[in-house]
Formats: sequence, structure tokens, C-alpha cells
Amino acid sequence: MSKTEEIRSKLEVGLSPSELEVVDDSESHRGHGGYQEGGESHFNVRIRAAAFEGQSRIKRHRMVHSALGPELIGQIHALALDLDVP
Repeated sequence: MSKTEEIRSKLEVGLSPSELEVVDDSESHRGHGGYQEGGESHFNVRIRAAAFEGQSRIKRHRMVHSALGPELIGQIHALALDLDVP
């Protein structure tokens, strides 16, 4: 399973989003720190989930990191998050 698929799967299970978009943006970071040949090092993630209702921005980020788990987070160089309620 690719990291993109793993991110999508873990977020669907952990947060039950109404909208989820996971974009591997690694190629636009070629030559920058953390870039890995073959991609899957830099991601943009857009999530709309009822679970975010009433949560601070920091809490929402922590919820995403928790859903992904420390092992997967450790394999990602950059994770840009756009988090909101539906």
C-alpha cells in the first residue's frame, strides 16, 4: 500500500470525514530538504469532518496525527493540513 493510500485509509477510519483529499505534492519539492526519489514525502491533506466541531486548530492537528500514528508520521517529511467541519 502506498503512503497516499495509507494516509487516506487511516483518516477515513479515524475521523470518518465527509470530504477527504490527499495529494502527494512531493514532486514540487524536488531538490529541497526531505525530498525522496519516487515521491511520497510531502502531502497536502484537506479534511472536512464532524469530529472537528468545537476543536481548536491545534487539537484538530493532533487528531490527524493520532489517526495516522507515529510510524506513518515519521515517514512523512511535510504534511500540510486544511481542516474544517462540513
